[in-house]
Amino acid sequence: MNTSSGTPGRWARWAAPAAASVTVVLWASAFVSIRSAGEAYSPGALALGRLLAGAAVLGAVAAVRRIGLPPRGAWPGILLSGVLWFGVYMVVLNWGEREVDAGTAALLVNIGPLLIALLGGALLGEGLPRPLLAGVVVSFAGAVVVGLSTSGDGGASALGVVLCLLAAGSYAAGVVAQKPALRHAGALQVTTYGCLVGAVVCLPFTGTLLTELRTAPLGATLNMVYLGVFPTALAFTTWAFALSRTTAGRMGATTYAVPALVVLMSWALLGEVPAPLALAGGALCLAGVAVSRRRGPAPAATTGARTPVPDAAE
Repeated sequence: MNTSSGTPGRWARWAAPAAASVTVVLWASAFVSIRSAGEAYSPGALALGRLLAGAAVLGAVAAVRRIGLPPRGAWPGILLSGVLWFGVYMVVLNWGEREVDAGTAALLVNIGPLLIALLGGALLGEGLPRPLLAGVVVSFAGAVVVGLSTSGDGGASALGVVLCLLAAGSYAAGVVAQKPALRHAGALQVTTYGCLVGAVVCLPFTGTLLTELRTAPLGATLNMVYLGVFPTALAFTTWAFALSRTTAGRMGATTYAVPALVVLMSWALLGEVPAPLALAGGALCLAGVAVSRRRGPAPAATTGARTPVPDAAE
């Protein structure tokens, strides 16, 4: 009797961290797959192919499980996160990874939690505590250092840094939009329809995708399909599941591993390692995120109202 009653409690305690861990590993692998597939596919075409593959898998699962349409209250968040996170983020990140290596891109995108906290303070009335503002300054300094490390080749690499920061911004805005949707609909619903919205946003790249499909090597196409099935269909669903059930603090230690995993994977699979100065700048970015998470003496009134925030995305 004791064991059977303890099992559900144990599952409930570990379900969200386990789901977040799956997401972290798959999103880390996505940075490497994007870098590889980006040699054959342009940013918009790669995003569209990835989203179509993801939507096909999610749609099939949704049909089998008969989840139906999300409630009306979920649609504003689904539409906004679909446009910003599934659409804009993927195109901009693909473009950025043509200019900088996968590890550097992951280090820059990982300032997303800071931006989410800033948006939460501005839009959700969560306040702007001193540690958050200090973290923003430290992370901004880190982004400048990464920019200096890549500026030797001219404007292209500096453009990549800007694009990765823009990707972090669109990711942050998408997460802030998605969280309210999860109060009205399940993780699978929110992910499925968000992915469909992102695919619609990327439909203007259809002609380019069809052209590049004819000339792309099989490996690049398989990478694109992998991106759609695993880092999109599976990982976005496990992340939405975790986001609806836990706070960022409990998942922070796991999600901070994304850039390290990306650096290791890109070194092993692509033979790429970020420049030492880029690694130093990336460490500053992560230090800024850590500083922002320090709890000051303060805002007793807002403790229960904070929005859970993920720490890295792909």
